[in-house]
Amino acid sequence: MADQKSLSPLAWLQMAALASIWGAVFLATSVALRETGPFWVVAVRCCGGAAVLWLVLLARRGTLPARGDWGSLLVMGITNNLLPFSLLAWAQTQVESGLVAILNASTAIFGVLFAALFFADERLGARRGIGVALGFSGVVLAIGPEALRGLDPRALGQIAVIGATLGYAVSGIWARKRLAHLPPLTVAAGMTACGGAMALPLAFWIEGVPVLPSVQGLLALSYVAFVATGLAFLLFYRIMATAGAGNTLLVTLLVAPIALVLGALILGEALPPQDYLGFALLASGLAVIDGRILRRVQIAMAPSGKPR
Repeated sequence: MADQKSLSPLAWLQMAALASIWGAVFLATSVALRETGPFWVVAVRCCGGAAVLWLVLLARRGTLPARGDWGSLLVMGITNNLLPFSLLAWAQTQVESGLVAILNASTAIFGVLFAALFFADERLGARRGIGVALGFSGVVLAIGPEALRGLDPRALGQIAVIGATLGYAVSGIWARKRLAHLPPLTVAAGMTACGGAMALPLAFWIEGVPVLPSVQGLLALSYVAFVATGLAFLLFYRIMATAGAGNTLLVTLLVAPIALVLGALILGEALPPQDYLGFALLASGLAVIDGRILRRVQIAMAPSGKPR
C-alpha cells in the first residue's frame, strides 16, 4: 500500500504562503480595476503568468507539449484561465472583494461534485454528500436568496463568481481525462499561454488600447500576473507533489479569511453577517469533505490507553 500523503511543517508554511498570495489577489485586482478594464486585467494576468511559467519550464528543460496536446490545453486555457479570470474580474466591479473570495471558495465543492459524476474512484459517499450539502447551503446564504430574485448588477456579479468556480471544476475534470500524461508545470505553462493568446485580442476588441496606469496600478497588475498567477502556480504544484492533491483542498479554507481581512482593512469593505455565516457553512462543508479534522477530533476524544 502506498504511503499516505501528509502535510509536513514545510508544506504547511508553503500552504500559508500560497493562501496569502491568493488571498491578496482580490485586493490587487480591485486596485487594478480602478484604472484598467477587467479584460485587460485578465490579459495581463494570463500573459504575465505564462511568461513566468515558460521561463521556469525552459530553465528546467521540462517536457514541452506535443502538437496533439495543444487542443486540450486550449480548452484548459478557456475553462481554467480566460473564463474564470474574466468572470471574477468583472464580478469585482460589482461585488466586494471579500464576498468574491467567499463564493470563490465553492470551487472545491463543485470540484468534488463533478469528480463524483465523472470518475468511479471519486464517488460521492455519505460524508462527501453531507459536505457538499453544507457547502451549497453556505453559498446560498452568502449570496442571499433575495438577491437572486432581483438580478441587479450585484446579484449578477455573484452569479458570475459561481460561473467562474464551475469553470475551475470543469477544467479539473478535463485535465485528468486529457492531460494526465503531462507534468503539472507543462500543463500550467501551456494553458496560461493559450489563455493569454485569447485574452489579448479580446481585450483590444472589447476595451480598446489600454491607458498606461499609475505606479500603484502597475504594481497591482504585476502582482496579479507574476505573483498570483506565475509564482502561485509553481508553489501550488510544489505542494501537490509533496503533500498530495487532497491536502491542497485545505488552501481554499485559508484564502477567503485573508481576502476578507485585507478588504476590510485596506478597501474599507463591510460585509453583512450572513456573508460570514455563509463562509462558516462553506468551510464546514470543506472540512467534512476532507475528513481529517473529524478523524482528529475522534482520536482526541477517544479514551486514552485504548486501542484506536
